[in-house]
Amino acid sequence: MPRSGLIRNSRTRARRITAYGAALVGIGLLVSTSASAAGGTPLGYDAANDAGSLQLIAQSTGAQSMWNAGFRGQGIDVAVIDTGVARVPGLDQTGKVIDGVDVSFDSQTPALAYNDGFGHGTIMASIIAGSDVAPGSKKLAFTDPSKFVGIAPEARIINVKAGAADGAVDISQMIAAINWVTEHKNDNGMNIRVLNLSFGSDSPQPAAIDPLVFAAEAAWKKGIVVVASAGNDGLSKLNLANPAASAVIIAVGASDTSGTSAITDDFVPQFAQHGTLVRPVDVIAPGDHVLGLKVPGSFIDQSVTTGKVGTRFQRGSGTSQSAAVVSGLAALIVQKFPSATPDQVKKILTDSAQSIHPATGLLAGLYNSWYEGSGEANMSAVVSLKTAPAADAASQWSDGSGSLDAARGSARVVSNGVALTGEVDIMGRPWNAPAWVAATNAGTTWSGGTWNGAKWSGDGWLGAKWSGAKWSGADWSGTSWASVKWSGITWDSVKWSGAKWSGAKWSDSSWDGAKWSGSAWS
Repeated sequence: MPRSGLIRNSRTRARRITAYGAALVGIGLLVSTSASAAGGTPLGYDAANDAGSLQLIAQSTGAQSMWNAGFRGQGIDVAVIDTGVARVPGLDQTGKVIDGVDVSFDSQTPALAYNDGFGHGTIMASIIAGSDVAPGSKKLAFTDPSKFVGIAPEARIINVKAGAADGAVDISQMIAAINWVTEHKNDNGMNIRVLNLSFGSDSPQPAAIDPLVFAAEAAWKKGIVVVASAGNDGLSKLNLANPAASAVIIAVGASDTSGTSAITDDFVPQFAQHGTLVRPVDVIAPGDHVLGLKVPGSFIDQSVTTGKVGTRFQRGSGTSQSAAVVSGLAALIVQKFPSATPDQVKKILTDSAQSIHPATGLLAGLYNSWYEGSGEANMSAVVSLKTAPAADAASQWSDGSGSLDAARGSARVVSNGVALTGEVDIMGRPWNAPAWVAATNAGTTWSGGTWNGAKWSGDGWLGAKWSGAKWSGADWSGTSWASVKWSGITWDSVKWSGAKWSGAKWSDSSWDGAKWSGSAWS
């Protein structure tokens, strides 16, 4: 497809994508995955020139301009609801990662609680706030090409684990996790101002009634900037994934930088969902073959044979990575304007974004806004901004009255071959939308470790962790779906139920060549 069509096939990694019945084939890998090919550099790659380097992405998005002005995310907490966050080098500084709540299936096994056995959450956290540079270092240290540095390197990560070591997660766990972040954003010295949601479901119901959307918007109302990935079914779906379909929160699509810091050669990769003219993405951000910190021995590390770089890094492509980049940028904005509302932060992001396809007419302008929203996120103009601009509050909100089961979309968790269906959560508790909406509005969905009438966690903070890994009062062996009881924490081994990742789909289309296929890794 010609460039004027706004989407073209990526030249930088091999993949096969079916597009409305037409197969489009990419062309090979552009970047070597070996350390030796990078000339023996400390990171195992050339940070100044590698297309997926966070150094290059920090330049192209203007994040480095913010760093040089003194804004590196200090004092800002970014909650990451994902598969956990491992304290690998780059995320192992004292106090860099704080454990929030663990609502994953792994929480029943203390050795697995909070840890990232899958590998996705750690990559997202590293893009947002990973750093090899000690806090408070001189600004030149953060642009040292021998160091790995995320977008907001001095922000703190709040690890809210929902996805298990095999990726399994249900939409009720995601909603419970969002509720927890909203209601505990200032607990125990925390200052959660940004929430990263690098996942999405293909719910068929309108965002105006979807409960996952309602939970995300409730966080927004409480002063948390919610950033969600648009999804990676860009050639088979128009609508954004939920909760990015919300008109309130920040929906992030992907761009491919073509390996340069300039935006003139950037384009929207094929996998990225971009929405419709009614609800397009808000901004796009680099999301192709991005380098993040891997978890040695995790599912991704063991099962994905491509995209490994040096001993520390894994390449990945998807709007997950793009959302993580924007979450980091949001943390920089919030540090600069600590009293800014989420609506003001969104306006700053959209107003400062730069179009990668300048409009040449009305029709071109419509297509541009459809594919790239306001453009590619860029902080260069934000550095000199003196005050946060006024912003109108959103006018389209979800009422949360919809179906929990419909919010799951096509992806379901499975126990002993039986999928979780119906208006019940993972504990088998009935879903009462009006009661949950009222509790969400009141900020009372969590009481100690109880959510939706069942114990999901411990009763309070113990040091830096939410104490207790057991869901006492709702034992696995006593809870059943469709008369089939739980069986330990085995969730169909490492196979995904249905055609997507179990439960809410983590929004990555591939790990640099290893593409999702059917119900298992290809």
